[in-house]
Amino acid sequence: LLQAPTEGYEDALVVPTIIADNFELNHGLLTLVKNKQFYGHDKEDPHAHIRTARIWLEKEPLRSIFTWDDLVSKFINQFFTPSKTTSLRNEITNFQQRFDESFSEAWDRFKDLLRACPYHGFSKLDQLNTFYNALNSKDQDSLNSTAGGNFLDKMPRECLSIIESKSKVRYSRDKPVVSKVSTNASTSDVSPDVAELKDMVKALLLDK
Repeated sequence: LLQAPTEGYEDALVVPTIIADNFELNHGLLTLVKNKQFYGHDKEDPHAHIRTARIWLEKEPLRSIFTWDDLVSKFINQFFTPSKTTSLRNEITNFQQRFDESFSEAWDRFKDLLRACPYHGFSKLDQLNTFYNALNSKDQDSLNSTAGGNFLDKMPRECLSIIESKSKVRYSRDKPVVSKVSTNASTSDVSPDVAELKDMVKALLLDK
């Protein structure tokens, strides 16, 4: 029977002895496989999606990869260079909400930066602090009001719940104009948006 060529690339890997009788397939792995399916069509190259990685692996020293951590470390160093990591980390650290950017858009963009650099090394607290300080004063005040005080004094889980709830409330771009028109309202009154956010956060925390 014809088989896909395997010579060379396995030489760097030291395959451990499998002693388990039962195996569990990770759901995330199944999803990844489904998204990169090979259908066997004439114009499809079964190695096209792994060619670069395979070429790299064939160049690795003989029996130099003993564990999964070894493989991850070598792979990251090859395809996710320190300079690239530093550049992406700097983008996260220097993140700022744009002048014409809504809260939801800023939050989505910030999360995209974190996803683009999975080995950024920032704790949840660091991430929340960076995002909060990058916001305009209006959005900072809204978070503080929803939190009932200093937003950053809350636990990270609560902060994330507040942010996710606020991101679902689509603020209009001309919201500041509406605020100016309603300046006759009592300053002690809580705005409908903040009241709605508080209710959403309470509901989320009660479900935890």
